[in-house]
Amino acid sequence: MDVELAKPFIKATKDVLSMMAMVDPKAGRPYVKKNNIATGDVTGVVGLTGDKIGSVSISFDKKLAVTIVKNMLGDDIQDLLQDVKDAVGEITNMISGQARAGLSAMGMTFQGGTPTVIMGDKHTISHATNEPVMAIPFTAEGGAFVIEFSFE
Repeated sequence: MDVELAKPFIKATKDVLSMMAMVDPKAGRPYVKKNNIATGDVTGVVGLTGDKIGSVSISFDKKLAVTIVKNMLGDDIQDLLQDVKDAVGEITNMISGQARAGLSAMGMTFQGGTPTVIMGDKHTISHATNEPVMAIPFTAEGGAFVIEFSFE
C-alpha cells in the first residue's frame, strides 16, 4: 500500500481536531495493520464508494474522546455517552470528508456514507475490503488514537 495515501488523512486529522476540538495531534509512522481489533475504546467508521470502494475508521482512547467532547461542547454536556458517540461520528465524518478532498487531488474520487460509531473495550473493526489496512497512530494531550483506511 502506498504511504503517500496517508498524507491527506494526516492533514485532515490535524486540521479538523485543532479547529473543532482544540486538540493538537501528532502523527506517528503509518503501518499495515495485522488484525481487526480496535486500538481504542470508541471508533467511528465511514464506508467509501466511488473510483474504489473502501472504508475509514478512527479509534479513540476513551479519555481522549471525552476530552474532545468537552472541548467541543464546553459545559453543555447533556448525556456524556451519547455526546461522545455523536462527537466521534461527526469528527470521523469531517476528517473523512477532508481526506477525500485530498485524495481527489491525487486522482481518486470517493463519496462517504453515514458514520457508524462502535463503543467498547476490544471491539473489532471490519473494513469494507479484503485489501491491507493502513493504520496511522496519533498521540495528543489526553490520549491516543488511530486512523485506519483500506481501498480496493
